[in-house]
Amino acid sequence: MALDNPAFSRNSAFSSQGANAVAQDVSAQQLQEMYNQPATLPDREVITVENTIAKTAASFGVLVVFAAVGWTITPAAPWVFWVASLVGFALALVNIFKKEPSPALILAYAAAQGVFLGGISLMFESQWSGIVAQAVIGTLAVVGVTLALFATGKVRASKRATKIFMVALLGYVVFSLVNVILMWTGVNQDPWGLRGVEIAGIPLGLIIGVLVILMGAYSLVLDFDMIQRGVRNRAHKKYGWTGAFGIMVTVIWLYLEILRFLAIARN
Repeated sequence: MALDNPAFSRNSAFSSQGANAVAQDVSAQQLQEMYNQPATLPDREVITVENTIAKTAASFGVLVVFAAVGWTITPAAPWVFWVASLVGFALALVNIFKKEPSPALILAYAAAQGVFLGGISLMFESQWSGIVAQAVIGTLAVVGVTLALFATGKVRASKRATKIFMVALLGYVVFSLVNVILMWTGVNQDPWGLRGVEIAGIPLGLIIGVLVILMGAYSLVLDFDMIQRGVRNRAHKKYGWTGAFGIMVTVIWLYLEILRFLAIARN
């Protein structure tokens, strides 16, 4: 589906057309090499849920280590985590548009985002004590529940649900951009911008926050579905790094949204 996580949707290894789609993007030399090889990859060379989990764990291990670094150095050099956020964004685009996954670039993305998350988490923690632990627990809870529901077949991705998700996501992106512009230009003086507007005594940020967290959970469903599709397609095990990258992008987004939701609630 074209509306999936771009980390997966731009990669033919996870397409519904399977191995035939992979062959369309290879060079003549690569095609000849594929022709000379056995009809299917040996079991040890194909992507599995297990090797994807291992790569995902390694990526998050790097992210956590560098989050500790960001947390430590931010008080002395607060500009570092902003630079890390720009580097992380650039690396995200590079990894999305690369046809072949690069473990080094994916781990570099994890490191840059780790520094950014460490810095911004410290800023929130200094303002609202204990909020980081709450956000981490909330993120783990959402990921765990979503994974459990997906594993038991209770939740599955569908074209209709994905289209609704995409419309909601585009609407949220537009809202966020407008909110940033209003805050930067001084039109809205509230620290949260439009999110601080109250509806029946409830900040708009809390109402939107619940919807966005649900969107993040469904994005995880799409990620798990794509990995499952790659396993069915018997894609090469290197694409486990693509799976790890896609999950990491979603979980980072989810953590930041939960962090902001808790901050607005505690305000």
